[in-house]
Amino acid sequence: MTIYDLFFAPFIDYGFMRRALVACLCLGLGSGPIGVFLMLRRMSLMGDAMSHAILPGAAIGYLVAGSLSLTAMGIGGLVAGLAVALLSGAVSRVTVLQEDASFASFYLASLALGVLIVSLRGSNIDLLHVLFGTILAIDPPALYQIGAITTLTLIVLAAIYRPLIAECFDPSFLRAIGGRGPVYHFLFLLLVVLNLVASFQALGTLMAVGLMMLPAAIAQLWSRSLPSMMLVAALSAAASGYFGLIASYHFELASGPTIIMTAAAIYGFSIFFAPSGLARRLFPRAHLKG
Repeated sequence: MTIYDLFFAPFIDYGFMRRALVACLCLGLGSGPIGVFLMLRRMSLMGDAMSHAILPGAAIGYLVAGSLSLTAMGIGGLVAGLAVALLSGAVSRVTVLQEDASFASFYLASLALGVLIVSLRGSNIDLLHVLFGTILAIDPPALYQIGAITTLTLIVLAAIYRPLIAECFDPSFLRAIGGRGPVYHFLFLLLVVLNLVASFQALGTLMAVGLMMLPAAIAQLWSRSLPSMMLVAALSAAASGYFGLIASYHFELASGPTIIMTAAAIYGFSIFFAPSGLARRLFPRAHLKG
């Protein structure tokens, strides 16, 4: 098998592979930087909870459309994700519960409700598609939607970059200078939900957060500055998508889980060999002696 057959032929010969690759590149560009901010804000597990919270909305969209319509499921997931985010924030402000506790409560209820809705009208195959995604079935309208979400994410991140950093590292300073911290927090949550909806269409609700948090963890091991972390996260997410699709094609594996396992493999490599990894600590460089 030549290098062409191994790395290029699947995307040149098959349109569904090209669409899947473009979807992965778009998801990497949008979800990678969002994952970095989630990790810096110590909201990593909240991102996972949000990915499950979109399930009932996606399930309702599936029932309304009467088939696996990614557009209808995406709109339903967006509405459900925003509803959970707003309700969790409201509950944490009027009760003694912390925001992560209210998120966990709502996400568990949402996950159970979504599975119940799909099981009422669909088959086990439909449920598997909702939970694990159908990246090889991405059609042009869904690809346009993913691209639009990525474009909007990059534009909004560029517009609120500085106040978002301030709200992330020193929210009291932002309040002292009259900054609208809650507004930026809501915009950030909106971007999180939008990117989870985009990832959901390709990877399903159970793994939608995979291309968001694993590349962010990889970036934190390889870089110290925020711009370079965002770049490393986007590149590692895109690389995970490319090599994951290659592996799934040649070894006849499920594409979504293979992409996430590829990101996990890069993460495992980074744990040992990144500048902040174990190899540097176990085998420190010898210092020059005067």
